[in-house]
Amino acid sequence: MQTKLTKLLGIRHPIIQGGMAWIADASLASAVSNAGGLGIISAMNANADWVREEIRKCRTLTDKPFGVNIMLMSPHVEEVAQMVAEEKVPVVTTGAGNPSRFVKMWKEAGIKILPVVASTALAKMVERAGADAVIAEGGESGGHVGDLTTMALVPQVVDAVKIPVVAAGGIGDGRGLVAAFALGACGVQMGTRFLVADECTVSAEYKKKVLAAKDISTMVTGRRLGHPVRAIKNTYMNAYAKMEADSNIPDEQLEQFGVGSLRKAAKEGNADEGCFLAGQIAGMVKRAQPAREIIDEIMAQAEKMMEGVRWDV
Repeated sequence: MQTKLTKLLGIRHPIIQGGMAWIADASLASAVSNAGGLGIISAMNANADWVREEIRKCRTLTDKPFGVNIMLMSPHVEEVAQMVAEEKVPVVTTGAGNPSRFVKMWKEAGIKILPVVASTALAKMVERAGADAVIAEGGESGGHVGDLTTMALVPQVVDAVKIPVVAAGGIGDGRGLVAAFALGACGVQMGTRFLVADECTVSAEYKKKVLAAKDISTMVTGRRLGHPVRAIKNTYMNAYAKMEADSNIPDEQLEQFGVGSLRKAAKEGNADEGCFLAGQIAGMVKRAQPAREIIDEIMAQAEKMMEGVRWDV
């Protein structure tokens, strides 16, 4: 299945793996790339040395294109941005801001740039700056979320820009991929579905919670601080929501309560004190599988649904 996304990135299937902090490392990224998608390493808040090590490790595990997700609010963003240019990483995705100041440097290094956007305004801004495509992510996704749903956001972004659009948020199978095509996207980005990939090094408790999730198992907190996050309901999330609703608790205390909670979930498997980021499709994920099997199932389902249909994607 060739689309504008597969042609742009030189990949076999129009599927990008989300850049999940503390989760998306060289192991998962290389497995997704070897399976024909685009694997992504998350730079999260790490320094350039850590990210460089993961990039070089990934190159020993795959000869296929892969990317790095750069969180623009990271305290190390300047050094990481420079380092990926030096390493000539094939693709960079960005989140939590506008990457325009880095675009020229990355383009000169031959890097394809795909910012994650949650509005048409940001989509148009990064297009003017020189982005090669945009990832329009709806609020159904795990982690940091915007206000618009994928169903509403994607077609509006498609209408607003001329560059290719990738759909993200609430997509976990072939039906979601076909729906994205119908909205005008040329591919999808998925995070939650890959949490249970065999090659994902996240804690066993994290995978257990995703596999046990139902359709209403996630909730959003953090709106008060301006950084809403979707995660699986547990003791930590309920406590955070209670603190957030209490006007007597200062923002600084709320921020401190969140420090380290994702690491506790992803690396320690702390069921009560961890923040287990996951999207609303968690209830669709029924079993752990190799990344290749996940992608093959998605593509087989999508191709069967699209038999006889010809769309310009």
